[in-house]
Amino acid sequence: MSTIVATLATDRARRPRAALTALLAVAVAVGAPFYFAPFQVFQLTMVLVYAVALAGLNLLVGFGGQISLGHGAFFAAGAYTAAVMLDRYDTGHLATLPVAAAGCFLLGLGFGVPALRLRGLYLALVTLSFAVFLPPLLKRLEPVTGGSMGLTVDKLQPPAWSGLAEDQWMYFVALTVAAVALLLARNLLRSRAGRALLAVRDNESAAEVMGVRLSLHKTLAFAWSALFAGVSGCVYTWVIGYVSPDSFSFVLSITLLAGLVVGGLASLYGPLLGAAFVMYVPSWAQDISDAAPGVVFGLLIIVVMFVAPTGLAGLVGRLRSLAARRPTRTTPAPDRTPESAPDTDATSASESSAPPTPADPAPADAEPVGAPPRTEKE
Repeated sequence: MSTIVATLATDRARRPRAALTALLAVAVAVGAPFYFAPFQVFQLTMVLVYAVALAGLNLLVGFGGQISLGHGAFFAAGAYTAAVMLDRYDTGHLATLPVAAAGCFLLGLGFGVPALRLRGLYLALVTLSFAVFLPPLLKRLEPVTGGSMGLTVDKLQPPAWSGLAEDQWMYFVALTVAAVALLLARNLLRSRAGRALLAVRDNESAAEVMGVRLSLHKTLAFAWSALFAGVSGCVYTWVIGYVSPDSFSFVLSITLLAGLVVGGLASLYGPLLGAAFVMYVPSWAQDISDAAPGVVFGLLIIVVMFVAPTGLAGLVGRLRSLAARRPTRTTPAPDRTPESAPDTDATSASESSAPPTPADPAPADAEPVGAPPRTEKE
């Protein structure tokens, strides 16, 4: 009973702290575009864009237990869907978002079929092949995709009533999309489909015995992952205003997977940390070494993996748990003060009131008390 009461008290103490942390995070996120320079606001916007893509990859790899090296291809599919609709058909920006999401969802269903019979390195090679052959295919479809030159489209402009600059408006759009995507991923994991996905990741045989359809949930994991990547690619087109095949090489897929691992697998806020790593670390590596930024980038990944094997999200959780622990206080021994010293009078009185202990019996040849001394004649 005491354990239950202590747990409830701990939960009640954590709720105000979590609410305060959430309010502080919202305040920082809302005030960021008014404090930083335009280029820094653009970098923060790209962090939010990559966070949406990594949230989808986290559903597949972190919570689904599968592997994909072709996530950048789904990202490119969403970006080109938005670019073609804006350039060829002159649709509105907001109309491209559901089309890109639905198209990538169907594309993910198609590529989820190999996940039914393949796993491990074989599945990784199949997904990597998609990321390898997509850029040459985009170059071949020049009437639609613009070929090697790509497509240039108009960026999403802020409305007149907002009073915001273009970079600030795009930041808030990306922030809204990222918040909705992360909330959707959280609710999806707490639903019946999410619990089934976790069961498939932990033990496929046990999940199948419990009635989980492996084929359905493995395919849906790919579909959901592709949907998030398509939404992220669509917002990428809004922000950049330009797409080309060279922007979506297979290196993008490798970078996204490395960012997720560094951020933290199977963590709800790991995609945010991984997106920041993907956005800022390559630029820092370029500043450190203009000759070999890739070498510096790889070394930084190795260092992070040694320091935080479970990712930056696991490191943050570990530091939080260490900060929550308080050192146990050892009670010092009481001082021998005059007040605590034993009372000699009371001790003597207790000794006098105690019953007398019987004396040891005298030996047989012992002389009686008060008898005269014996002489030699006697």
